[in-house]
Amino acid sequence: MFSVEAHSCAVDMENGDQDVDVGTWFSNLLHDQWVTVPVAGRRPPGRYKHAAAVAGQRLFISGGSRNGRHLSDIQVLDFTNTTWLSLKLPAAPAAAKSENDSLVQVFPATSGHHMIVWGQKLLLLDGHSKYSSCVTVRFLDLEKQQCGVMETIGEIPVAREGESVTLVGSKLIVFGGEDIHRKLLNDIYILDLDTMTWNKVEATQNPPSPRYDHAAAVHAERYLLVFGGCSHSTCFNDLYVLDLETMEWSQPETRGDYVSPRAGHSGITVHGNWYIVGGGDNKNGALNTLVLDMTKLVWSVVTTVKPRDPLASEGISICLAHIHGDQYLVAFGGYNGNYNNEVLVMRPKLNDSARPKMYLSPAAAAAAASVAAAYSIGSGKQLDSTKTENTEVEGAGQKQDGFSGTTSVKDAKRLLELSLAEVREENSKLKGKMDEINSNHEELSKELASVQGQLISERSRCFKLEAQTAELQGMLESLPSVEAEVQSLRKEKFFTEQVEHNTSVQRQGSRGVWQWFSGGESSP
Repeated sequence: MFSVEAHSCAVDMENGDQDVDVGTWFSNLLHDQWVTVPVAGRRPPGRYKHAAAVAGQRLFISGGSRNGRHLSDIQVLDFTNTTWLSLKLPAAPAAAKSENDSLVQVFPATSGHHMIVWGQKLLLLDGHSKYSSCVTVRFLDLEKQQCGVMETIGEIPVAREGESVTLVGSKLIVFGGEDIHRKLLNDIYILDLDTMTWNKVEATQNPPSPRYDHAAAVHAERYLLVFGGCSHSTCFNDLYVLDLETMEWSQPETRGDYVSPRAGHSGITVHGNWYIVGGGDNKNGALNTLVLDMTKLVWSVVTTVKPRDPLASEGISICLAHIHGDQYLVAFGGYNGNYNNEVLVMRPKLNDSARPKMYLSPAAAAAAASVAAAYSIGSGKQLDSTKTENTEVEGAGQKQDGFSGTTSVKDAKRLLELSLAEVREENSKLKGKMDEINSNHEELSKELASVQGQLISERSRCFKLEAQTAELQGMLESLPSVEAEVQSLRKEKFFTEQVEHNTSVQRQGSRGVWQWFSGGESSP
C-alpha cells in the first residue's frame, strides 16, 4: 500500500478571490494556444528529464534531475480540482538487495526514464540510477495500490537513459539511448508485456545514427517514427520510419515548415497528428510547437513562444489528457536555465481522421505487386468467400519478433487502391507543376532571345568604341612629338623675328648718318 499526501489549493481568478469552476476554465480555452494552469498552493520542485503519464483525471510525475542530482519522488496533479498530491512509497521486500547488500528502493532516484500506462498499472522503465546494469521495469498498481519490480526474461537490454519507449498493442519498443558508459545506441528491443519477454530486433536498410533524447511515435499500429535527438556533439532534425512488419528502416522526405535540430523534446500523437514540444540544441531552447501530419509527412508550426518560456526547455514532458470530455496536451517541467514546475495545457484543433498512409518497404511492395497481379488476372471472376478470408499477402504477412504481419487480400486491395489514389493525386499535382514550369520556360526563352539580340547590338557598339578609343590613344601617344615640333617652330619663328627686327634697326640707323652728312654738305 502507498499513502497520499495532499497539498490543498484552489484555482483563483486573476481579478478576485472567487473560485473558478475547473471544467468551465478548461472548456473555455482557445484552440492551439498554450495556457498556464493557475494552480495555487505548494507545487513540486522544478525538474527535467522526468517521467510523466496521465491516468484517468490525474497527471503522474516521477523522478527527474535537479541541481545535478536525481529525484525519487512521485507527484500527482488532480485535474478535477488542480491539486498536487505526493505519493509515499514503501521500500522493497528485504530479499531485494544489491551487490553491496544495501536495501534497494522500489523507485530509486532516477532520471531520463519513461512512464507507460498499461491497464491499471503505471510502468516505469530504466533511466539513470545506481541500482541496475540492465533495463528494469517497475510498476505502480493504481487499483490495488501496490508497487514493485516486474521480473522480465529473454534478451534484456543494458541500462540506458534518453531512449524512446513506445507502446504498440501489447509490446513496448525501446530504441537508442545512452548507456552508463556514455556509449550511444541505435539498437531495438521489444518487450512483450503479456509474457514479459525481451527480444532484440535486427532491423535492416538504413537505420538512424546512434542517438539519445529523441522522440518516437507509432502510426497505424505499423510504423515507428523517430525524430531528432542528439549525439555527443550534434543535434538532429531528421525523421526515420521503421516498418514493424518487415523491420526495415527508411528515411522518407518531409514537407512543410522548416524544423530546427533539437534534443530533449517530447511528443504525443492525437488522431494521426504528432505534436512535438520543447527541446533545444544545448544553446537555445526550441521555441516552436510542431505538428507532423503522419499521413502526409507534412510539418507545421502550431505556435511560437518567447525565449526562456517554460515550453522552450529541454527534458520537458508532454501527455494527452481527457478532461471533461475534451482532449488537452499537458506539458510539465524542463530546463532552460531554470528548473520549471509550471503546468501548461493546450487544446488541439482536431482534424478529420485521415486514412493511414503506407510506407512500403521493398518486401511489402513486392507482396503488394503480387496481390495487384492476382486481382488483374481474376478481375472477371467471383472469388470464393472462404478462400478470400483465409488468403494472406505473401511476404508481407510473415511474423517477426512478435509482430504478426498477416493481411487479407481484401485489406491489401483496399490499401493498394488508397495508395493508387494518392499516387494519382500526386501525379496530377506534378503535372500541374510541370505545365507551369514549361510555361515559365517558354517565357524565359523569349526573354533570353531578346537579351541575346540586345547583347549582340551592344557588342557591335563596343567594337566601334574600342576602335575610336584606339585611335584616340594613338593621337595621345603622338602628342608629345607634336608639342616638341610646335616648340621648335616657335623658337624658329622667334629667332626669325629677332633677325628681321635687328636688320630693320640697322637699316634705319645707317640712313640717319648719311642723311646728316648730306644735310651738312648742303647747308650754307
